[in-house]
Amino acid sequence: MADITHSDKPAGEDTGPTRRDFLYLTTAAFGAIGTLGFVWPFVDSMNPAADTLALSSIDVDLSPIAAGQSITVTWRGKPVFIRHRTPGEILAAEETPVDELRDAQTDEERVEKPEWLIVVGICTHLGCVPLGQKPTDPRGDYGGWFCPCHGSHYDTSGRIRKGPAPQNLHVPEYVFLDDTDVRIG
Repeated sequence: MADITHSDKPAGEDTGPTRRDFLYLTTAAFGAIGTLGFVWPFVDSMNPAADTLALSSIDVDLSPIAAGQSITVTWRGKPVFIRHRTPGEILAAEETPVDELRDAQTDEERVEKPEWLIVVGICTHLGCVPLGQKPTDPRGDYGGWFCPCHGSHYDTSGRIRKGPAPQNLHVPEYVFLDDTDVRIG
């Protein structure tokens, strides 16, 4: 009688892939695809909605803003001040000694083009919106912005000069698309 379990190949020699190996791999592949198909809708639901992504950046046309004028736009629910600075405002910002500043930054660090200042219009003390955007608004002791709630004064570069605010007005990420258009965010 012949031994059924006996193989003609020496012990330890690889017999190659078998039908069972193929079935294991196929079952694992279908299981992985099924799990991915089940989990993907949950993962995708955690992505930001299209309306949220649309608010992540805004394009602003700067051509109607004359020198000395300011506008306020809303970006991510925050006011953003855009000021077309006059040569006098630029000179005042550039000549300010940095060692006199509480939050030391040069004007060059805060602007990409000297004539355009773009800052988030929220006081860094308690989150108020400073005055200084309208021609009739008080601009504080340094010609920039004034927060009437607690008396913070900002200069023409949005740097804190007087009052309780600990930091300068924040500069958002922005890039000039051309001479008259800027993308914030």
